[in-house]
Amino acid sequence: MRRRDLLGVLGGVAVGWRLPARAQSVVPVIGFLNSASRPRFAGLVNAFHEGLNSEGLLEGRDFWIEYQWAEGDYSKLPALASQLVLRKVAVIAATGGTHSAQAAIRATSTVPILFVIGIDPVHIDIVSSLNRPSGNATGVSLYTTELATKRLELLSKVALASTTFALLVNPSSEAISIELRDTRASATGLGLELVVLEARTERDIEAAFSFAARQQASGMLVSADPLFTSLSGQLVALAGRYSLPAVYPFRQYAHAGGLMSYGTELTWAYRQIGVYAGRILKGSKPAELPVQLPTKFALVINLKTAKALGIAVPPSLLARADEVIE
Repeated sequence: MRRRDLLGVLGGVAVGWRLPARAQSVVPVIGFLNSASRPRFAGLVNAFHEGLNSEGLLEGRDFWIEYQWAEGDYSKLPALASQLVLRKVAVIAATGGTHSAQAAIRATSTVPILFVIGIDPVHIDIVSSLNRPSGNATGVSLYTTELATKRLELLSKVALASTTFALLVNPSSEAISIELRDTRASATGLGLELVVLEARTERDIEAAFSFAARQQASGMLVSADPLFTSLSGQLVALAGRYSLPAVYPFRQYAHAGGLMSYGTELTWAYRQIGVYAGRILKGSKPAELPVQLPTKFALVINLKTAKALGIAVPPSLLARADEVIE
């Protein structure tokens, strides 16, 4: 055999050896499960990507993302979580509240799960410890449920036309019992009457505002539910239509024209689980990644909205604000 022919054969064998190696280099898939819809969570999806990018990972090169959106119908979440497990994703980012996290946990005990929830995950048995989560789940707890009483206190300082306040909740939320218990106790301590308004779907929300107006509520608290977060613009518009001062859990509401917000930054939470997703793709285990808690809560006051509502915000409250929109 001539040398040229031998090299050709060896070259062909070498190529044959390399092809299977490339075929086995499968890019991992991240499952992104959310209770709402993508257009309304676009900014938070971007924050999730930023977290992955900060770990030096790029979509298409180091990972792919498969999205599953429940479009506000929480009953779809178990089936969507199961689809991601069947897809053999490397990690599931179960976002948009407790329902997403619990659907993912029930679907798998082996695939790593990253959650963003508003309640202490130890209280609802998602993890056994914040510092060293057991099992296959970790993530971020925003403590939004525990902050409801603080939001009521803030609202009581600017909305005192009557002693009746409204609390807008989604009764489908598993954290609602804790929020109702704490907020009712706080209302009693402040000498306020609390009217609970329930909204499971977008169609229920306007009826809830109408009922609050008929009850002559002087202010409204909006629960930190993913349905409400995805409809923040609608809620702010309704509060303006009914001339109802309202306090919200996230800054985006105040920026959209809401009177006040008090809570942590959602973008920080989604960026953090992006970081955690990157670390898991590099080999970390959920039990090695402590549940992250917010270290700062921002009070945002929209003075333009206060003026439109005829409200004089006390100087002492303005002095406490982290941001004043004028």
